[in-house]
Amino acid sequence: MKNNEIYISRFSAWAPGIENAAEWAEWAEGKREMRCSSESPKIEFTDSMFRRRLSQISKMTIQVVHDLLPVKEETKMLFLSFRGELSRQFKINKMQIVDGDFLPAGFSYSVFNAPIALASMALGLKGGYTAIYPTNNSISAGLLAAAAMLNTEQSESSAEAVSRGSPPDELILVYADEVIQEEYSNLVSEPFPPFAFGVILSRNPDSDFVFSIDQKEIKPEDFLKSLYLENNTSIC
Repeated sequence: MKNNEIYISRFSAWAPGIENAAEWAEWAEGKREMRCSSESPKIEFTDSMFRRRLSQISKMTIQVVHDLLPVKEETKMLFLSFRGELSRQFKINKMQIVDGDFLPAGFSYSVFNAPIALASMALGLKGGYTAIYPTNNSISAGLLAAAAMLNTEQSESSAEAVSRGSPPDELILVYADEVIQEEYSNLVSEPFPPFAFGVILSRNPDSDFVFSIDQKEIKPEDFLKSLYLENNTSIC
């Protein structure tokens, strides 16, 4: 594996208004649009009491990771989002302004890493996760982080290597962002519909997709389009 390449073996995506691979291909070709709505995946494979408390972004995150299964239980995950649990943060801010207080339970579900943590819980994945806030509507920082995680080589003694862990053979990268509340719409210069995708990255050169990583910025929707339109593509 070259230091600037990552390999993708499988990917999945979810967005309001798009229901299958054929419709995703139409979207990538500019023939279909995502809906800007608060609609969420049903995630009926989870417990009803568990899912009833979840936000749109958490449900989308759980859905796209579920659609990548099966993976090893110890597979690590990398989560990217520009807005995180925006709807829950809005509710907390509103409660603080109106009531001068908020419920601790609401806060626990509003933290930035909540969606990927809930996906780990829902799907029994125990490899741990990293959450990254990228900038400039570009996920290149997340792709660089993923490539670094996959390429890290151990130079320590055997005991130190065991304690630190070996580089993962594969990694799940997830991007997700939910619908923007109307109250925040004037703060967003370039709004886009809610959607999520997940990819399995690996060090296996036999994978179907090869991506060369550099410092160029790439929007998450452009990255996803490239998966549906092209093979063995250099991006970023």
